[in-house]
Amino acid sequence: MSLSVFPALVVSVTVALGSGLLAESAPRDPSPADPTSKTVSRHLEWRGTNLAGLNARVFDLAFGATTCAIQSGDVDEALTLTVIDYSRPSTEKRLWVFDLRTRALLYRELVAHGQGSGENLATRFSNEPDTHRSSLGLFVTGDTYVGENGYSLRLTGLDEGWNDKARQRAIVMHGAPYVSADFVRAHGRIGRSWGCPALREGVAREVIDRVKGGGLLFAYYPDQDWLDSSKYLKCERSLLR
Repeated sequence: MSLSVFPALVVSVTVALGSGLLAESAPRDPSPADPTSKTVSRHLEWRGTNLAGLNARVFDLAFGATTCAIQSGDVDEALTLTVIDYSRPSTEKRLWVFDLRTRALLYRELVAHGQGSGENLATRFSNEPDTHRSSLGLFVTGDTYVGENGYSLRLTGLDEGWNDKARQRAIVMHGAPYVSADFVRAHGRIGRSWGCPALREGVAREVIDRVKGGGLLFAYYPDQDWLDSSKYLKCERSLLR
């Protein structure tokens, strides 16, 4: 499918990404073979969904990137969307998991960032090995294994130049004892990983089993270079303007 023809196919749907609000005004009846109309319809269905504190603009970006990845053929239809908002401190529950079929919020959890990314606040990100920094962008979940950090989920980075070395860097989702409210009370932040999105041990296996095997994970921070250059965010702007 050509994504560039979207504005011509759906002429009266607008999206205010800055506020995270979607507006619709008398769109023409879409053809059954019009997949871009289906995309916008699916996005509009999320209006009024309880995002449980997730910033609406961040969700718009995540959902748009998901749509682009699927329509471009980079991934198959995803069943779950995990969103991490690294602009929030580590002491906040800044990871959300949504069921894309039912639009239900499945989890909201603490998640660690890399040691090289910052203390309580993550401000530095990298795609390079040995930086111990978290990476931004869209990932697809893979298979599970048991390693040094216990039950773990492999992640493949889809954003070229931003997270596509995730496999090389062994960036995986796993549980960790330093991701807990007790650690926050003792240290003023949760512990940090070597770049992996680590979860609290009590829920890690359950979350991993829910999102494994083709789910999507979107890691956000207001890094302007990434926002301007990610092909999934460029596609998202084209699809939803």
